[in-house]
Amino acid sequence: KCQPIPDLLYSQDLVVSTSHTVASWFCQIVAAVILAQTLFFKFSGAEESKFIFATLGAEPWGRIASGCAELVAVVLLLMPRLVTTGALLSLGIMAGAIGSHLTKLGIVVMQDGGLLFGLAVAVFLCSAILLVIRREQIPVVGRFFGASGGRSCGIDACRH
Repeated sequence: KCQPIPDLLYSQDLVVSTSHTVASWFCQIVAAVILAQTLFFKFSGAEESKFIFATLGAEPWGRIASGCAELVAVVLLLMPRLVTTGALLSLGIMAGAIGSHLTKLGIVVMQDGGLLFGLAVAVFLCSAILLVIRREQIPVVGRFFGASGGRSCGIDACRH
């Protein structure tokens, strides 16, 4: 079955299948939970966070700024009409985190077994999946990802 996802920022509702809706919410929640749980460590000045940002030459302001950006991403990911903005923001943040791991930090940081790297990859993938599912809602460029015909559900307004 297809159902509309309310779109209060754009002129048309995005109509997607129930499986897309479930996948979207799953990715939104996974990404938001991972980002939210790391906020405590960034804002409390945990040793691992201090080490990471000192290694990158961005302690303490980089740690605090990235924590603020991640907090904004969490809020946006949980607001249905702003999911794509949150996914874009978290994708960018995680691209930076993954790049830092691959170039300066290494996969394993302070004997974490690669956990932080794995969490960054998980958020990156969830964000990318969200952007694919909700591609028509991406600010500025979303209108170029219009319906392609061949609708399997038979609903004219459906775009999946």
